[in-house]
Amino acid sequence: MSMQGKICMITGANSGIGKATARVLAKMNATVVMICRDKERGEKAQKEIIEQTGNKNIDLLLCELSSHNDIRKLVSEFNNKYQNLHVLINNAGIMLKKRKISIDGYEMNFAVHHLAPFLLTNLLLDVLKKSAPSRIINVSSAAHKRARIDFYDLQSENKKYSLFRVYGISKLALMLFTYELSRRLEGTGVTVNALHPGVVNTNLGRDQSKFSQGFAKVFFKSPEKGAETSIYLASSPEVEGITGKYFVKKEPRESSEESYNEAYAKKLWEISAEMTKLIV
Repeated sequence: MSMQGKICMITGANSGIGKATARVLAKMNATVVMICRDKERGEKAQKEIIEQTGNKNIDLLLCELSSHNDIRKLVSEFNNKYQNLHVLINNAGIMLKKRKISIDGYEMNFAVHHLAPFLLTNLLLDVLKKSAPSRIINVSSAAHKRARIDFYDLQSENKKYSLFRVYGISKLALMLFTYELSRRLEGTGVTVNALHPGVVNTNLGRDQSKFSQGFAKVFFKSPEKGAETSIYLASSPEVEGITGKYFVKKEPRESSEESYNEAYAKKLWEISAEMTKLIV
């Protein structure tokens, strides 16, 4: 399958699922725009992908996705270099053992997994619409199914910090955003879907214990296996026009009951727009 002429942006593209996704799309001859936080790691991954695929159309743009100012600079830089964007994959993720606050004052899981895709995607909507048919892919997690949104405590300040609870809340927020965005983009030629990549051994676990990291290496999926659904949603003609779905193992599945709550999705959108100072 060829992606010749398609421009694909992938966040968190220097390692794990993001890097594996970038490599395969590069093999399909797409122009890949890698969004990375660290210059040295980003350049190393960029060089590897070019050498492994023979595709020289691999670009690297730097961005700290927990910073709204950085995201705005990234979009400005991208728009100065490119006229089109056919695929946006919001892939970047973190898992932190201790509560951490972003430069803008928000809990870091919520900042990276929800506010970053919310702001980045909204700022890129004009170019995505102009490039239609185009696709937005949000890498979520089955962890959203155990989560509940508390609009009085979106920053997880009122309860003892629990990594998996807070992680799940941020991924539920991403699901609500996905479905609300699909409703707002109806008729534009821009589709938006979410996915669960499976339980994958990635750099997300670098903050965990040595035992947990070792367990992951043995029992979790490889990044290459974890990237398969992202690649499918980015490239397959089978999903052309399909929007507002949650995919697992390349198949549409039901997400949690709460993720379909339209009133919650609208309320979260309004709060997120205020948090990111997005004018809509």
